[in-house]
Amino acid sequence: MNDAAPGHARLLGGLAALLDVHPHTRHLIVGYSGGMDSHALLHLLATHRHCWPERTLAAVYVDHGLQTVSARWGEHCARTCGELGVPFRVLRIDARSAPGESPEAAARRARYAALAAELGPDAALLTAHHRDDQAETLLLQLLRGAGPHGLAAMPTASRLGSGWLLRPLLDVDRADLRVHAFEHGLHWIEDGSNADTDFDRNYLRHRILPLLRERWPAVGRNLARSARWCAETADWLDADADADLARVAAQRPDTLRIPALRELGEPRQRNALRRWLRRLGLPVPDARQLRHILHDVLTAARDRQPCIRWPGGEVRRYRNTLYAMPPLPPHDTRQTLVWRTTTAADWPPLDLPGLGTLRLRATRGEGLRAETLAGAALTIRFRQGGERFRPVGRRHGQELKKLLQEAGIPPWERDRLPLLYFPIAPTWPREGGGSQGLLAVVGLGIAAEVAAGPGEPGFLPVLQSPSATGFGIL
Repeated sequence: MNDAAPGHARLLGGLAALLDVHPHTRHLIVGYSGGMDSHALLHLLATHRHCWPERTLAAVYVDHGLQTVSARWGEHCARTCGELGVPFRVLRIDARSAPGESPEAAARRARYAALAAELGPDAALLTAHHRDDQAETLLLQLLRGAGPHGLAAMPTASRLGSGWLLRPLLDVDRADLRVHAFEHGLHWIEDGSNADTDFDRNYLRHRILPLLRERWPAVGRNLARSARWCAETADWLDADADADLARVAAQRPDTLRIPALRELGEPRQRNALRRWLRRLGLPVPDARQLRHILHDVLTAARDRQPCIRWPGGEVRRYRNTLYAMPPLPPHDTRQTLVWRTTTAADWPPLDLPGLGTLRLRATRGEGLRAETLAGAALTIRFRQGGERFRPVGRRHGQELKKLLQEAGIPPWERDRLPLLYFPIAPTWPREGGGSQGLLAVVGLGIAAEVAAGPGEPGFLPVLQSPSATGFGIL
């Protein structure tokens, strides 16, 4: 590294420093768009891969499908990676925006979702965001009225899926990257849309920041320093919020105890709710929506069930508990699914659209008695009304509706709980008052007639929600 030019050494030094503090990242994947910034980063890594022999290097191009030339850009990226000897692949995504969502936000959401799916625990995505990008991001957040988390702009390192997102060039100016690109004869794509000042970021880049630099030449460096200070403040607020959330936590991670939450002052309530939603992977509502949560949901009567929705999330109240979740997808309660197995000990997972994956987990002393399921097929239905059920521990059967109410299961979840039946009901005692053939209600219990006894092998139905905030239940 000693024979490198000063600018080149600065680029390489920042990259080496970041990789040194993340030794667990064994697989490096460059987010390569074909533009100058990502080309410079890819070239830097490819020509110095001998510095990190224990790591692999690859590149990925995300084709958003929004421009007719996007496929041709992918071909350019493939050629460049071939010349550098870097494994390459294309990810094609659907970047269409949802109603009320900006095209830029939709593309970013779809892009990072696709990239997150590529990362294992020992992998990192490296992007070429630099100090000028950081300054633009901070100004955009400031103009949107963001708080400390928004003004912290982009972190150098953050989790992405199971792996990491690393930005090794945040202390590097775009001008330094351009010098590197010219010195090494790099050829890159110029995306014409980057000059379109109808986009907010481009307007700042081409109209506002040049004026600011005329008056304050160090504006990029100063804004980046402010972002770091805001990041420190955000970390401090998160630590306070975590302490408050520990006090108000309920049984499930997607729930909070409303009486305990109301004991906090409003600033602490807002801070705790924002932190809670971020931890659940949900978008944070704006100030108006957050105010509705505080004043319309937390203060509602115990028997009310208010709901506040915003793009990508919603909160609901049931009794004295606050629930957070993504918007509930449509659900057809009239559907019936058949679940078959080839061997009694091997039930394949069953996908329930919009709900998750249903599995039978081998157990002992709980769940459905294994011999009951030997050679059987099951049907999965959903509550229609009028069902009766006698779970383990009950002497008599009761209306399923009443059992769900007693168990405190929220109304919006009750019709989404899978009911496990035999296709043809076996003979079992009817004096218990249960619905013949109803083996289990996932999330509620197992029918007493078919429950595994102490020490007996059994199968426990488990619904694994597709979202960490869903009602993934046993």
